[in-house]
Amino acid sequence: MTLGPLMVDLVGLTISEKEKEILQHPLVGGVILFSRNYESPEQIAALTTEIHALRQPHLIIAVDHEGGRVQRFREGFSRLPPVGTLGQHYMQHPQQTLKQAEVTGWLMAAELRAVGVDFSFAPVLDLDYGVSEVIGDRAFHRDPQAVTKLAAAYISGMKQASMAAVGKHFPGHGAVEVDSHLGLPVDKRHLEDMWQADMLPFRQLCSHTLAGIMPAHIVYEKCDS
Repeated sequence: MTLGPLMVDLVGLTISEKEKEILQHPLVGGVILFSRNYESPEQIAALTTEIHALRQPHLIIAVDHEGGRVQRFREGFSRLPPVGTLGQHYMQHPQQTLKQAEVTGWLMAAELRAVGVDFSFAPVLDLDYGVSEVIGDRAFHRDPQAVTKLAAAYISGMKQASMAAVGKHFPGHGAVEVDSHLGLPVDKRHLEDMWQADMLPFRQLCSHTLAGIMPAHIVYEKCDS
């Protein structure tokens, strides 16, 4: 059985019989876990083992686990800082901060891989313009070159822990105020403006370090003009 295009979620800490049925549907290819699915490292390891045993090739298990505000598993896991704290130190101590970014990426990935999670939706490649509450310190920096270098180091750490990287939120979420979980943001900038700024980290990392990309849920009304 091949993996399908759909990634689905689960209701709770264990898999119900109905959910087992759904997970074996040929259109399903993965499972995304949330805080409601987590109780302890032992419990989540048992859950991922059961999910992986359902099919061959096994379903891909993912989670949003960046650190800071977005860390689904907390008790029993290292409390990861928001990556914006790395950006705060980057300009004064670039080499030291790049090493910290690498270690942070490794720690995030190693702890997840140890309990059977295949990948986290990370890193965030958005630019912090200071206007988006939903991005904010989830972004490494305002400068696209700094974001690229810090993200590359973070991804290097992830790879050392055998985890693929998924960059988000393409082509950029940092310049809009509205939280796309709550409304539909509209970015009124032209494509050429985004090409040299927001899209630069994606362009530079896509060819050799990113295994996937998560799109932003935003209307870019002038990007076709």
